[in-house]
Amino acid sequence: MLQGKSVVLGVSGGIAVYKAVELLRLLTKAGADVHVIMTKNAREFVTPLTFQTLSGNPVHTDLFSLYQEHEIDHISLADRADLFILAPATANLIGKIAHGLADDLLTTSVMATKAPVLIVPAMNVNMYENPIYQRNEKQLIEFGYHLLEPVTGALACGWEGKGKMPSPEEIMAAAAGVFVPKDLLGHTILVTAGPTREELDPVRYISNYSSGKMGFAIATEARHRGAEVILIAGPTNLTAPAGVRYVPVVSAQEMREAVFDALERADVVIKAAAVADYHPVVRSTQKIKKTADDLTLQLEKNPDILAEIGQQKGGRIVVGFAAETERLLVHAAEKLKKKNLDLIVANDITKAGAGFDGDTNIVRLLHADGQVDELELMSKAAVAEKILNQVKRLLDNRK
Repeated sequence: MLQGKSVVLGVSGGIAVYKAVELLRLLTKAGADVHVIMTKNAREFVTPLTFQTLSGNPVHTDLFSLYQEHEIDHISLADRADLFILAPATANLIGKIAHGLADDLLTTSVMATKAPVLIVPAMNVNMYENPIYQRNEKQLIEFGYHLLEPVTGALACGWEGKGKMPSPEEIMAAAAGVFVPKDLLGHTILVTAGPTREELDPVRYISNYSSGKMGFAIATEARHRGAEVILIAGPTNLTAPAGVRYVPVVSAQEMREAVFDALERADVVIKAAAVADYHPVVRSTQKIKKTADDLTLQLEKNPDILAEIGQQKGGRIVVGFAAETERLLVHAAEKLKKKNLDLIVANDITKAGAGFDGDTNIVRLLHADGQVDELELMSKAAVAEKILNQVKRLLDNRK
């Protein structure tokens, strides 16, 4: 989402400046060309050399300097930017921008740019709650500036409350979201992801190779597009996407309970989880010892969560997944019809690039009307975008 984008990172003075260093690292890792503007107060916390080393670009500090000896700094930066990120943004910086003041390089550049501006406030809780500050923030939102709210926690000043700068990962998610149309605003999307584990004893369990990456990619894309997202996930090594309501579960039964607790709020359900089909009839309370040459396990079926949703879906859009090793279209079409789905995402996991734990996928989208869309090899993030494009079309058709 940020690959090839020109990003101006505006850093103002506050203890949270150290987080801006990590944010810069993530931006450059994502492929953005980052140009840093530091205020005088910011330079009291971190030297420009740190930002220059990580960005590979000169750090800009002086309103009256020339860029490459012929361009006026604030106009050049304002024109070249695809995005401005102000992080941390102090109450002082936000107040000046809200009132049209441009008395240093950063405020002048923000005033001159036509690029979207993402503001990330960080300050003392009492400053944040001050009605003057709140008025300034509200005014900037009304002007069309993007704002990522601070989080609640222990502040460097010793106070506890709202005013803490969000994590660099959360800022990255918000930055990527700036470039995505908010065409799913007003919708609540429930996504399931990852495997489930069915315990045999305190040491062993039955599971599968699902990593959760596909479901997490869908949740991330849905959040970027403005949806309220509930992500219910089995055990994974992934970090929950910023801004989603994350519900971790372990077993198929726990996933079922979490899904039906949230189902009433959702108008779209995307079941990307690889839920175990069976669980042991008896779960041993002690480790099963190796006493014989063979061991017989008695298993019974887990509830079919997707089928239950399909039976009571009402006006919801319901999307399922079919990971197959043979007769892909036949099995996927049967599942689509049997479980009363609107769309099913089918992939042959034996194909290179379409397995569980990779970052890519090769899928076919089967629609209830018989249409089949065959997608080429692409990243799971790109597949998520394609799936949600179809969800948006289905939602529009139901209006």
